[in-house]
Amino acid sequence: MTKVLFICHGNICRSPMAEFVMKDLVAKAGLSDKFEIASAATSTEEIGNPVYPPARRKLAEHGISCEGKTARQMTRRDYETYDYLIAMDHNNLRNMARFVGGDPEHKVSLLMDHTRRPGDVADPWYTGDFEATWQDVLEGCTALLEELR
Repeated sequence: MTKVLFICHGNICRSPMAEFVMKDLVAKAGLSDKFEIASAATSTEEIGNPVYPPARRKLAEHGISCEGKTARQMTRRDYETYDYLIAMDHNNLRNMARFVGGDPEHKVSLLMDHTRRPGDVADPWYTGDFEATWQDVLEGCTALLEELR
């Protein structure tokens, strides 16, 4: 089983969008039994909170539910548990270092680095542009799934 953890600052926008988009793509490909997919935050600011309403609405526009998801903070154990720890931006990578230290097993990457447009996933917390985030997440998750098949 391939285990993937998506990570962003608060675990209420980008990383849960990636979690549920990836789950949807995996299900549509008939591979749900081959993957464990989750998401987490690098901060404690939103722990226990549900997915941010505009992110939830954007997922729902595409027939994807994130019902029951609440924010959690990543832990050092996540590095041992997951095969891939996928950050949404460079700040997340830097903050993840507090939990994982180095990356001797090369498990850590940026989502968009799996595409032809490396860099950060658009952050809707600051822009309000959940469509741009949706496009980045969909492109990143689609490319990641192709790599992992």
